[in-house]
Amino acid sequence: MTPPETVYVQQIDGAPRKTGLPLARLLVLGAMAGAFIALGAATSSTAAHSVANPGLARLVTACVFPVGLLLIVFVGGELFTGNNLLAMAVRERKVGLLPVLRNLSLAWFANFAGAAFVAWLAVHAGSMQAGGCALGAYTVKVAAAKAALSPSQAFCSGVLCNVLVCSALLAGGASKHVSGKFLAVYLPIFAFVAGGFEHSVANMFYLVAGRLASLDPDILAAARSAFGVSGPVAAAGIARNLAWVTLGNLAGGVLFVALPVSFVRRAPAPRKKGVPQK
Repeated sequence: MTPPETVYVQQIDGAPRKTGLPLARLLVLGAMAGAFIALGAATSSTAAHSVANPGLARLVTACVFPVGLLLIVFVGGELFTGNNLLAMAVRERKVGLLPVLRNLSLAWFANFAGAAFVAWLAVHAGSMQAGGCALGAYTVKVAAAKAALSPSQAFCSGVLCNVLVCSALLAGGASKHVSGKFLAVYLPIFAFVAGGFEHSVANMFYLVAGRLASLDPDILAAARSAFGVSGPVAAAGIARNLAWVTLGNLAGGVLFVALPVSFVRRAPAPRKKGVPQK
C-alpha cells in the first residue's frame, strides 16, 4: 500500500498537469466523465426500478452505480467533484486559484454535456416504455423527488456525498493494483449511494432523463398511477437542485476533505541552520 503522505504528494504534483490541460482535451475528458457517471446511474436505475422495497432498491442501486467512477479511474476523465481535490495544490502553491476555477467550471459544463447526452440516449433507447413504462415511471419519480428537495437538503446531502467521493479517489491512489483500487473506490461510492446523498454529475443524468421521460404522455401517466407524480419535471426544480448540490459538493470536497488533508499531510518547511526553532 502507498502511504497516505505519498498519495498526497502524488495528488499535488499532478495538479499542474490537470489545470494545464488544453481546452479541447479538458472538454472531451469532462464529457467522458459525465457520460461514465451517467452510465452508472442509468444501469443502476434499470436494475432497481422494479424493486418494491425502498431500502432494497437503494441497496441494488448502490451495488451497480460505482461502475461510473471506476471507469473514470481506469479509463480517464475530468470529473468536477473529484477535481475539488485540486484545492490541496492551491494551498501548497503548486497551482494558482484561477487555473483551478477554470478546470472546475469547464469540467462541470463538460460533465453536464456528457451526462445529458447519455440521458437522451437512454430515453430514446426504448427501454423506458417497456413493461408498461415501468422504468420510465421510475425515472420520472426519481427526478421529481430530486427536483423537490429544498436548498438546505440539497446542499447538505451534496456535502456528505463529496466527502465520500473525494475520499474514494484518495483511497484509490493508495493501491498499486487493480483489485485494490477497485475496492478502495467501490466501497465509499457504494456508501454514498446507499446513504441517498446527492451527486451533482449523477443528478445531471437523473434530472435530464426524468425531464425528457416526463414529456412522454404514456410515461407520465404511468408515473402518476404508480407514484403520484403530478406533472412533468420542472426546469426550475432541475436548476435549483443542480445549483445547491453543486455548492454542497464543492463544500464537501474542499472544506471537509482537501483542506483538512492538506493541513495534516503538509510537510513542515525545512529549518535553516543556525536559526533556533520557535
